[in-house]
Amino acid sequence: MSTGDMRTVVRLLTAVERTEQQERTLARVRTECERTDARFQEQGVDLDVSISQALDELIDGTPSTDLCPAYSYAFYQAVAAHFSDPTDLGAWRRPAWFYAMDDELARHGVPSDLLPGTFLFSGPPLRLPHPGDAVPAIGTLPAQRAAALADAYTRVLDRLDPEFRGPARRFADAMRWEAEEWESARQLGTNPDTLLFWFH
Repeated sequence: MSTGDMRTVVRLLTAVERTEQQERTLARVRTECERTDARFQEQGVDLDVSISQALDELIDGTPSTDLCPAYSYAFYQAVAAHFSDPTDLGAWRRPAWFYAMDDELARHGVPSDLLPGTFLFSGPPLRLPHPGDAVPAIGTLPAQRAAALADAYTRVLDRLDPEFRGPARRFADAMRWEAEEWESARQLGTNPDTLLFWFH
């Protein structure tokens, strides 16, 4: 999970004419895409489109396929150049497990937009070719909803099945911290408006 102003990412990828700062950022993003391509090549992972090519196609608005994970990786590198350092929320073997957690939280009255299956896999704010498999997966949550999520999860913690209590507490603690950071940032005149979740 990381936090930042998603508008800056969208502007970078959709600008007709980029500023010098955007060009410098884009050069860093391209370098990270090339590094990821090299790492995948070493691991014998063959993507139909390289991540570097996917970045160029996203910028041009001309993806050459509608099914390839490279575009998600390229988008993530653009986000990483603008957002906070990532926070690791844990390791899960099956993303589908979160839908069972959804059912448990909903049973205790947590609103649907705050259920993990809703925001963890909601997709990026730009339309990207589908990654194909379950991962990589991208999700977003408006930063202004972090406090509501922390409150909702905290209220029901004691009533949750033990299987879900630990992860719910982890989310509540992380969101409480993010809510405080968001308030501080706004007082300083910035608006890190989006929490981004990345499964890979």
